[in-house]
Amino acid sequence: MSVADLVCGRCDSPLEIEDLRCPICNRAAPLTAPKDAPEAAVEVMRCDSCGAAVTYSVRELAPSCVFCGSVTHLEVPEDPLEQTGCFLPLTVPRDEAVAAYKAWQSGLGWFRPANLGSESSLESLIPLWWVGWVFTADATVSWAADSDFSSRRADWAPHAGQVEIEFEDIVVSASRGLSAEETDHLADTYDLDSAGDEPVSNGGAVIVEQFDVPRSTARQRVASMLERLARSRIEDSHIPGSNIRNVRTSILLRRLVTRRYAFPSYVLAYKYRGELYRIVISGQDSTRILGTAPYAVAKIVLTGCLGLIGGAAMLAALIALFS
Repeated sequence: MSVADLVCGRCDSPLEIEDLRCPICNRAAPLTAPKDAPEAAVEVMRCDSCGAAVTYSVRELAPSCVFCGSVTHLEVPEDPLEQTGCFLPLTVPRDEAVAAYKAWQSGLGWFRPANLGSESSLESLIPLWWVGWVFTADATVSWAADSDFSSRRADWAPHAGQVEIEFEDIVVSASRGLSAEETDHLADTYDLDSAGDEPVSNGGAVIVEQFDVPRSTARQRVASMLERLARSRIEDSHIPGSNIRNVRTSILLRRLVTRRYAFPSYVLAYKYRGELYRIVISGQDSTRILGTAPYAVAKIVLTGCLGLIGGAAMLAALIALFS
């Protein structure tokens, strides 16, 4: 039986092979594999520092974490792990990523060291696929809120309603190596239609992060994202008035389809005056970069002093003008 054939017998929602119950109506899912079918053993390399995991390969024996550089150890989880089903290709060449990193450094602004570009050294540049779920859902959202619309004698008036909302291709990060800020910054740069069955790079090692959260946790993260998106759309488009408060929403899912993707990126580490800093670049859009960089403390102090001096001079001028 293929994945496409699996549907709930009660609500016709699509099921995945590993589902024990329907994510919509909670009905028990039918068994889809014989009880004696062997489970594929998965080995992952786990970082002792940040907790990130990548699929273990005997061809890649580097003991250091590609995310933070700490020591990794081989781990064989007792519970089955979700496996990536869709791999997006890495389309940004290495040279283009290096050029984007240099352009990023030069455009950081006046409060960064003037010699950051010339004095920093690129320590590592690793192509890395981070993982996440992409979900599509249909939902009925009921809402209630107070707003200043038609409030008349009072400052607030109650409002309520119900609306049908479609959620298409929403990315929820499953990465432990990249932060939520980093994955959110990269998420909308990817062409989901370019996905294939294997990771495609432009040469060099292929390192794919491992899904290492239980399915129940995945459902919770997707549900949490649905709640945030539904609330945001209700506040933006469906509550009348210019001021609102006490927004409450309730979601009834009618369809939920999740897919497991691996998203290409570059993780770069550079050193400046003995300190390491990290940036990440989308593997499909070299203009989308997020990272850390040192500040020029002397420039910040100088700016503050000039502000104080300027403020004092302005105050003295005002006193002289009105005295």
